[in-house]
Amino acid sequence: MTIPVTTGKFSQNGERKCTKQFGLNALKSPLHAIPIGKKEEGVMVMWNRASTELRRTCKRWFSSESTRRTYAALWGNGDFGRLGLGNLDSQWRPRLLPSSAFGNQGLNSIACGGAHTLFLTETGRVYATGLNDFGQLGISGNYAYTMEPIEVSGIKKEVVQISAGYHHSCAITVDGELYMWGRNSNGQLGLGKKRQSVVLLPTKVEWLSGLAIKKVALASEHSIAVTDGGEALSWGGGGSGQLGHGNRSSILGFLRSTSEYTPRRITKLEGVKVKNVAAGLLHSACIDENGAIFVFGERVTGRLSFGEKNNAATPFMIAEFPWSKEVACGGYHTCVVTGGGELYSWGSNENGCLGIGSTSAFHLPERVEGPFLRSPVEQVSCGWKHTAAISEGKIYTWGWGGANGTFSENGHSSGGQLGHGSDVDYRSPALVTFEKNLKALQVSCGFNHTGAILESAETEAILF
Repeated sequence: MTIPVTTGKFSQNGERKCTKQFGLNALKSPLHAIPIGKKEEGVMVMWNRASTELRRTCKRWFSSESTRRTYAALWGNGDFGRLGLGNLDSQWRPRLLPSSAFGNQGLNSIACGGAHTLFLTETGRVYATGLNDFGQLGISGNYAYTMEPIEVSGIKKEVVQISAGYHHSCAITVDGELYMWGRNSNGQLGLGKKRQSVVLLPTKVEWLSGLAIKKVALASEHSIAVTDGGEALSWGGGGSGQLGHGNRSSILGFLRSTSEYTPRRITKLEGVKVKNVAAGLLHSACIDENGAIFVFGERVTGRLSFGEKNNAATPFMIAEFPWSKEVACGGYHTCVVTGGGELYSWGSNENGCLGIGSTSAFHLPERVEGPFLRSPVEQVSCGWKHTAAISEGKIYTWGWGGANGTFSENGHSSGGQLGHGSDVDYRSPALVTFEKNLKALQVSCGFNHTGAILESAETEAILF
């Protein structure tokens, strides 16, 4: 009687070794093995109980077949279905979304906005869930909100990047075209001054024709992008200087417009090749090809106070700072990951969102220590008042836990965005645990919810 032992395959090297030691019939005899498929793909085998010697000797040459699977996990405030779990419940710990929610497609990235979430599949399709009061989901039909992911309408090309602001969204196609939708109250969609204040479906930003967009960051009422040539552009509301064009609100606040309704190059950055951009509530940041950090926008005490001025309406380079590769902006705080994997933060520190063990505001970059003294940080994301980072495939969160959330019934908070099983604040990075052994590939913080893309390597082989 022949007993199947594994559904795996021998490597080519393993097949040669077994054949050399036991002869060709050892792998082709019906009693010992059944070859299938192309020879270069190896041989699938089944043993009977008498083939002990073959099993013992060839065991070390066995190569398993692994399947890469990606998942989305979300936690925090569940209002308006932003978690995509089919209900309005808040989650204090991560919950995995079934792959069936995306047509059994794997996921490449996730973007958490104010009260909505975007998902990008491995095939370049975009899904959205949550609040749709300004059309930020980009879906057909009259939906006030959705509790499960629905495919975004109207983008016929493959999408390679997504971003979610507080009430607006965007997608970059494989050829660098930018599509935007949602709220357009201050020109944050870049579609022109005469465009309506709400755009329900993805619309191409025609003012960018001839430019290939590589990255986009969305905030509450402004947007910032970088081209494949390293040019930085921004548009939307700029009353605090967050566009970097030198415009800011007058003393009375209404004497002149500070909004840009179409994308405009940041002239102060001409000659600087920008690689990365980030957008906070009233400030922005970017990193150039040499790892230098530039910030602009509201920089009042306890937020971004470099030097004597309270605001910087044009980009301001942070001096004497390590080479940097990634930047993230939250409500009123900023985080930077250096080339060596160190994490620095500064700005407002309400609820401990800087991760430095206190709630004191810091005017200059302060290193975030704790677990990151032992392992480098790979990615960071900032929410309204909470922060998340990935280190060695693990997610750490800190800051505002959600107590005194936007909605609360019978003493139950609608927060939980830190994913630690409660709604309390954390002043230092704390590990987020998952039910399965999963590796984190990306993390995204929204206003008061958090999402992540996780990877699981499922081995088809049953080793003996």
